[in-house]
Amino acid sequence: MFFDPTYYYLVLPALLLSLLASAGVQSTFRKYSRQLSASRITGAQAAQRVLYANGLTAVRIERVKGSLTDHYDPKTNVVRLSESVYDGTSTVAVGVAAHEVGHALQYAAGYGPIRLRAAIIPVTNLGSKIAVPLIILGVILSYYGQLFINVAYLGIWFFAICVVFQLVTLPVEFNASARALAAIEGLGLLSDKELGGSRKVLRAAAMTYVAALAVSVAQLFHFLLLVGRNRRN
Repeated sequence: MFFDPTYYYLVLPALLLSLLASAGVQSTFRKYSRQLSASRITGAQAAQRVLYANGLTAVRIERVKGSLTDHYDPKTNVVRLSESVYDGTSTVAVGVAAHEVGHALQYAAGYGPIRLRAAIIPVTNLGSKIAVPLIILGVILSYYGQLFINVAYLGIWFFAICVVFQLVTLPVEFNASARALAAIEGLGLLSDKELGGSRKVLRAAAMTYVAALAVSVAQLFHFLLLVGRNRRN
C-alpha cells in the first residue's frame, strides 16, 4: 500500500543523491583534516578571532563531545565546537569553527532567513514527529470513510512545514559559509591555498543540505500522490 512505483522513481534517486553527498563530505573532511594550517591556529582560536573582529565579545566558545557536533546555540549565545575542531589546527577545523561563528554573526545582524527558521522550529519539531503517522493513519482509516483522508492531508501539511524549514536552511548555511570564508581571508587566518581547502569542505557540507531537501521534496510529492490516489478510490 505504501511502497508503490512512485516511491522508486521519486524518492529513491533522491536518497541515492543524499548518500553520495554524505560520502562526499566524509571524504573531503578526511582529506583536508590532514592539511594543517601554517599558523597552527586552532579552531577555537579562529572562532574567537572572528567573533572579536565583529564585536561579538559576549559569545562564548565551548568544547563539546562527538564528531561533527559543532553548532551555535542562540539561546545561550554559545558556539560549541567538537573536540577535533576546538583543538584542531587543520583547515577543516578553522573552516568549521568560522562557519559556526557565521551563524552567530547572522543572529547579530538580524539576518532574515535565520530568524524565519528560528520562528518555525517549534512547529517543525512537532511536524517531524506526527506528520508521517498522521499520513499513514489517514490512509488506513480512509477505507472506512473518506472523511478520514483529511487526517492524511493534515499530516501532509505538517510534512510540508518541515520541507519549508529545510528550504530556509539552505540560504542560512550558504550565507554562514560565505561569512566564514570572508572572515578567514580578511583576518589572514589561512593562506590562499589553505583557504581553498576550507572552501571545499564547506561546499561539501552544504551539499548534504541540498540532498536532504531533495529527499524531503520527493517524499512530499510521493505522499501527495499516495493520498490523492486513496481519496479517488
